[in-house]
Amino acid sequence: MYDITVVGAGLAGLQVARLAARGGAAVLLVDARRSVTECVRTTGIFVRRTFDDYPSLLPFLGSPIRSIGIHSPAGRSIGLVSDRDEFRVGRMKPLYEAILQQAIAAGVEWRPNTTYASLRASRGHSEVVFRDGSEVKTRFVVAADGSRSRVARDLGLDQNSEWITGVESVFPSESRGVPRFDCWIDRRVAPGYLAWMVDDGEDMHVGVGGDRARFDPSAALEAFERRMRKEGRLAARSPIERRGGLIPVNGVLRRIANARGLLVGDAAGAVSPLTAGGLDACMRLSSHAASVLLDALRDGVALDRYDGCAFRSRFASRLAMRQLFNLATQSRALIEIGFAVGGTAVARRLVRHVFFGRGSFPDPAQPRRKCHGVRSGKTTFLPIPGDKPDTVGRKVVFPDLTP
Repeated sequence: MYDITVVGAGLAGLQVARLAARGGAAVLLVDARRSVTECVRTTGIFVRRTFDDYPSLLPFLGSPIRSIGIHSPAGRSIGLVSDRDEFRVGRMKPLYEAILQQAIAAGVEWRPNTTYASLRASRGHSEVVFRDGSEVKTRFVVAADGSRSRVARDLGLDQNSEWITGVESVFPSESRGVPRFDCWIDRRVAPGYLAWMVDDGEDMHVGVGGDRARFDPSAALEAFERRMRKEGRLAARSPIERRGGLIPVNGVLRRIANARGLLVGDAAGAVSPLTAGGLDACMRLSSHAASVLLDALRDGVALDRYDGCAFRSRFASRLAMRQLFNLATQSRALIEIGFAVGGTAVARRLVRHVFFGRGSFPDPAQPRRKCHGVRSGKTTFLPIPGDKPDTVGRKVVFPDLTP
């Protein structure tokens, strides 16, 4: 019997599996894909707080981006330049592969091309059934299977209810200028969210995202690419890769753990409701999950500490701002008024805070408040990566990722 079975080998699942195995757990990692480098869905934008706190990510990140432009339908623009490195785009395929190899070296059993089918509760453990008819026994199950998690459903935990759809094309960069991040607020191509172009001098990501009930993502992306070519921002070349998927924007779910397992990454709704950024939340929540699981294998009750309500309270302002953004961007006139006001000093400070603020996913090292009848104790967050090697137990360190 396994201690932990992780379903899904994206960044969240890989992180949990590797850290739990390094803490001494017997871990099974499964994914329906043949390889972790198959069907990458995320743009891979890491914010300053993440690469500051996880320096071992740096070999897998592109050039730093300090300049950002926000554009209206009528061509108004707000430009911001930071005096610090604010964004880096991850080279997600080599990053995933590096984490997987370290997970395997730590003792993780890796089963690709294995599709989850169902879950049966048994006394003191669960039985995970796969589509090929095979099954395994496991003490805990980790749902890392994305924004529409079947594992979360079968565990009886909360599920996401609000998404945006994002699609993008990746092109080789032809820019010789300063790396930059541009986004367009335009309900014609990205209702309820935005279109983007991120160019770090190596790759150029061109994409759109929005309310999936209000637009055709593929058609919107084609229209946006034509527009970018017409404006001279995009060369007439074929993309080297296309990516896409659902992004949950309901905030961290409340019930993300029970006695049988827990949720991480998109399955837990660990994505900013306002910016739809999820990689910082993914790294932190998955690291916290590994620590809690290792404690739970010893005392059986540590999963009480893994409670979404304390995290969700920190997302209240972002949820409110998302609702305001949805309302305001339904009207082109309101968008243009917003850009006109955006030129004022107060508004620019707010925009800078949204794009450059260090506030991201909260650290779990804080007392937890009462939520759905359970009051849990304090949670110890993992130390900053690299400060101490190979510590087993409550303090699980994010190890170096370099080969």
